[in-house]
Amino acid sequence: MKLLQTLTQTPSVPGREDRIRKVIQDYVTKQKLFDEVTVDSMGSLIGVRKPRPENGKAVKKPVKVMLAAHMDQIGFLVRHIDESGYLRLNPVGGFDARNLFARKVRVCTAHGDLPGIMNASGKPIHIASEADKKKIPEVTEFFVDLGLNGDQVRSQVLIGDMVVLDGPFEEVGNSVVSQCLDNRVGCWAQLKALEALRHHTCEIHAVWTVQEEVGLRGAQAAAYGVQPDIGVACDTTLCCKTPGVPDEDRVSVAGDGVCLHVMDSSMISDIGLVEQFEAVAKANSIKCQRAILPRGGQDGAMIQRSRSGVRTISLACPV
Repeated sequence: MKLLQTLTQTPSVPGREDRIRKVIQDYVTKQKLFDEVTVDSMGSLIGVRKPRPENGKAVKKPVKVMLAAHMDQIGFLVRHIDESGYLRLNPVGGFDARNLFARKVRVCTAHGDLPGIMNASGKPIHIASEADKKKIPEVTEFFVDLGLNGDQVRSQVLIGDMVVLDGPFEEVGNSVVSQCLDNRVGCWAQLKALEALRHHTCEIHAVWTVQEEVGLRGAQAAAYGVQPDIGVACDTTLCCKTPGVPDEDRVSVAGDGVCLHVMDSSMISDIGLVEQFEAVAKANSIKCQRAILPRGGQDGAMIQRSRSGVRTISLACPV
């Protein structure tokens, strides 16, 4: 769990993935996972591993497989600093405003990280009207209080600095609770799978992509460069077996294994690959489940549509 904890506690929003990329790059270098490691122009980290057949014989024309797990997390960029030093934010990625009240945040600046508190603008409940009490604010109505005056804030914070929710990594019962499990779980799974994989006849291009949360942008560029024969995206999915959610809408079940995303709103997985993955899982007593996500997309969509098309499957961890 130590690696997963480090991954989830490293802030990196779309366009600001430098910190998490360094963590992953340092790890793969230390573990000697690849024959070659590069960073593309958008910032995605790409590790290439040549075929390592068990019989030691060279593979003349290996199948090229692209693995993709996005590094970025949803967050904010500072868009305005008012006279009193309060920060107004622009979201990078999708948030449910109901989860943002009185949240601790971290503002990441060139001078260091600053702790702050996020809350919605407007009257406190004691003096608010009944209508105001029932209103759910828009994400853009939230502000950050750094506990500093305007001059102190402006001397340290710039427009475009990233802001992330700041919560601990904790083990709760049989689960872990943390920020940005989407998609540091996918990053972790991709790393651990490559550590465990000793022999293979394909050429692996493992990519930790950027800017997935704002439109799958890093995967589009990386797939164009890699030119894979097969794509495998590794992300997270909804796990809604919780009070208030009908059974038919749960999407996936925690503990029932990895999800083979048959379909989401961005792509339909190659059914042949889905069946192959199921067969491998069954042969090795690995639990897996099929799932359809009605709304939401992931990097596999851009791999699938790259160049003249790529056979692609989306794998997901229930969170």
